[in-house]
Amino acid sequence: MVNSRVESSAVAVTGGSGGAGRSCAGCGGRISDRFLLFSMERYWHTRCLKCSCCQAQLGEIGTTCYSKGGMILCRTDYIRLFGHSGACSACGQSIPASEMVMRAQGNVYHLKCFTCATCRNRLMPGDRFHYVNGTIFCEHDRPGGALLSSHLTPLQNSTLLPDQKVC
Repeated sequence: MVNSRVESSAVAVTGGSGGAGRSCAGCGGRISDRFLLFSMERYWHTRCLKCSCCQAQLGEIGTTCYSKGGMILCRTDYIRLFGHSGACSACGQSIPASEMVMRAQGNVYHLKCFTCATCRNRLMPGDRFHYVNGTIFCEHDRPGGALLSSHLTPLQNSTLLPDQKVC
């Protein structure tokens, strides 16, 4: 399933003949090692079950791996790419692995959901914003700030003190 997080335990299997007769899901080669991993309903050489991003050998760094959008990920990279829940922090809906996202303070948002809480204008890369108690405000509507006369002024050229910048 592309849109859901799948957790699988990477289990080391031992035995005199190891994985005799089994082929590795990573390289396709025959597994004759004494130790092998079983994860996501498939067998792997210990060297072949790697994070798609950082290439860490998953059997060495923990017992859990994540699968989303055809990628196999360590916990750190899963959270970095998809947030803690894999869902948009604004609407709560799942974020497909192929979709571009916006991030603020460790939260992940659909592009369409990354909007000012006051004026509902969508914030774009390069726009300055304020993140107050989990709520996003454009620079014009920042709490405690003077309301500027127009939302048409380019936000990145404002002379107000910046708190955050969309990257």
